[in-house]
Amino acid sequence: MRYRADITAGSLKLPESRIIADLLMRQVDPTGWTQAIQAENLLQARNPETARRLCRLIRARLETMEAGLWKLVRDGKGDVATHAVFAAAVKHSPLLGDFLQSIVCEQYRRFAKTLSNSLWSEYLTGCRERDPEMPLWNETTRRRLRSSVFQMLAQAGYIENTRSLRLQKVHIAEPVLRYLRAHSEKYVLRCIEVAP
Repeated sequence: MRYRADITAGSLKLPESRIIADLLMRQVDPTGWTQAIQAENLLQARNPETARRLCRLIRARLETMEAGLWKLVRDGKGDVATHAVFAAAVKHSPLLGDFLQSIVCEQYRRFAKTLSNSLWSEYLTGCRERDPEMPLWNETTRRRLRSSVFQMLAQAGYIENTRSLRLQKVHIAEPVLRYLRAHSEKYVLRCIEVAP
């Protein structure tokens, strides 16, 4: 199954991603993970289940990449860390990556000013054609997925904010591009380099 709804658990979550990247880089053992996430509540979640869910999502994202990217997440300033997390999110979620590659890219190509909620709905319909095993999500899940994706696009700089959805030029941080090129992350590069 290509498309999953796991991104509804959150947007880029940069502060939390820095914590998870640090744990990964320190090669913390399972007991250490439990101590950090549940006992110490390093992610500052409302309850242990939320902490575990958030940890699972962020860790799964970051583990699609290697230590070089984790270092950019943990130690990078501003756009470097944000774009590093975004690259991992794109690799982890083809639902996000394919939206960038097909819909967002096309809007830039057409010199469109904004994205729209209807573009997201049309995109999800197209996803079912590409992945017949995709779950049938109810309207609430579809809205939450759209909200998460648009939040990530705003955080990474592709749109001005989630209210206007106004497209803007975005220049991916060079250290992130260097990492992706060095690791032959061609799909991720195609997805994130859609802005003119």
